[in-house]
Amino acid sequence: MVERDVVIKNRAGMHARPAALLVQTANKYSSNIYFEKDSEQVNGKSIMGIITLGATYNTGLKIIADGKDEIEAVEALAGLFENKFAEE
Repeated sequence: MVERDVVIKNRAGMHARPAALLVQTANKYSSNIYFEKDSEQVNGKSIMGIITLGATYNTGLKIIADGKDEIEAVEALAGLFENKFAEE
């Protein structure tokens, strides 16, 4: 299991477009992927789960992946956060 803390850096926060990018990226990997905010954990391959976190600008999330390609999955997903989902 691999975990990594990330922060939402795009001003619009987590809305449909970044959530869709996360789900598309997560679905490229066979690992189980989760996002966690406070004590709430959601399936990283579910757009509705991600949106229901209600994550806004500067919100911290934890990416959790468990499986044979967990390291690659976490790196790819963290990259989306670092690049502000290519929105800015």
